[in-house]
Amino acid sequence: MESWRTYGSADGTPEPQRHPEDGAGGGADHEVRGPEIDLGLAEPHGHPVSQALPGARPAALAAAGRWWSCHALLGSVDEPAACDEINGRRGSVGLTLYSMEEPQHRIRALHTASTVTVYQAYSPELGMPAVRDGRFPAAWKRDRMTWIKPSFTWMMYRCGWGTKPGQETVLAVEITCDGFEWALRNACLSSYKPGLHPDRAAWQRELKHAPARVQWDPERDLHLQPLPYRSLQLGLSGEAVRRYADEWMVSISDVTPLAREIHALVSSGDLDSAAELLPAERPYPAEDELLAHLRS
Repeated sequence: MESWRTYGSADGTPEPQRHPEDGAGGGADHEVRGPEIDLGLAEPHGHPVSQALPGARPAALAAAGRWWSCHALLGSVDEPAACDEINGRRGSVGLTLYSMEEPQHRIRALHTASTVTVYQAYSPELGMPAVRDGRFPAAWKRDRMTWIKPSFTWMMYRCGWGTKPGQETVLAVEITCDGFEWALRNACLSSYKPGLHPDRAAWQRELKHAPARVQWDPERDLHLQPLPYRSLQLGLSGEAVRRYADEWMVSISDVTPLAREIHALVSSGDLDSAAELLPAERPYPAEDELLAHLRS
């Protein structure tokens, strides 16, 4: 596990310290700036710490693609906002950030015990009636494959923060976990993987008959730059589209204003505030069972 530690002095001026676990010549060098203990982290062992700008605080680092926890001399906290509050206090404060490697294929989503939220973007002509009625309008084409994305930032990458033509309305669609998991169990990878499929012909037969397909694309940070691990895209067709529209949907919300607010904060360089507005996505449970046939 890589780790970094900074300490503030009695007058509030931060002083860098090497963590004892770094060892001789190991660990990551870093610099500490300003009384809020902003961190600019180097790249340990050749792996990016984050895509955040140098000087980003914990919340921004978390949004850049790592899970972070912090422990302070004033107590133990594990929320980025609390870390920021501690950073702003004067006096002798120690802050430790631990980065934990993300697996290449993991579902990260906003979910409850019974529902999971996925994102789609449509034109206002389709999106607004869906929000108003809680279901897709008749103009929504059921005979076409539709792709749902559990990752908010990947959706922002795909729709350009809701600015691309035909994708100006960003929807958060809450669906049942039962439906989501049915789609995963009946899905096929969208591309042939020699180690997973017996041969290309077998994969093509499976793909042709599967009502859902999975594609793993690089997760995105707040700048919509790729991260070194993957995000799930779930394509639905045939029976899966019908079930999605008629059985699985719990609610449809318009998150376009949220997308614009976060985009404005990112554009102004306020990554901390932008990160605090992101949906609280966390690993989806029972992944091994659901994804064994879908990991390349």
